[in-house]
Amino acid sequence: MKLIAGLGNIGEKYCFTRHNAGFMVVDKWALQNNLTFKEDKKLKCLITKFKFNDEDILIIKPTTFMNLSGEAVSAVMNYYKIDVKDILIIYDDIAIDLGRLRLRQNGSDGGHNGIKSIIKNISSSNFARLKVGIGPQPPIPSERFVLQNFDKPEELKSVLTRAVSAVEYYLTNGLEKAQNSFN
Repeated sequence: MKLIAGLGNIGEKYCFTRHNAGFMVVDKWALQNNLTFKEDKKLKCLITKFKFNDEDILIIKPTTFMNLSGEAVSAVMNYYKIDVKDILIIYDDIAIDLGRLRLRQNGSDGGHNGIKSIIKNISSSNFARLKVGIGPQPPIPSERFVLQNFDKPEELKSVLTRAVSAVEYYLTNGLEKAQNSFN
């Protein structure tokens, strides 16, 4: 079983903000596969499950808000007994230009509070990540920039489509091949 977690903030106010790029990717994937998220208060997330290439896949959207995402990821991992090597976290990255993706096997939090929370809650930084570029950042505080809506919806559509393809490619071919094709 694999766990795919899209990070973002719950609520209408945040729906199309840059910080919700992770939610947008898993929402697009769920839509393409006719999946519906259901809230699981105990696991602190919206969750759906399906089979992809004969493997069970859990997709979650934490309901804890971005800065506490690790609580939901940890709860789901513990409940379903998912190993850290079987998770992929999808989130926004301010240091990458809009339209670009970057897959990584591990690393630091890079100043991203959602990733910081996951590292703290699962006691590991050795999990796969799909970073969705939301930059470049104009000369305003990053906290303000990430909570703004995207300027160019047409570019967003394209990157979300590519991100879904990257997730499916990763699940089919592994991280290294996905990195070679999408980074």
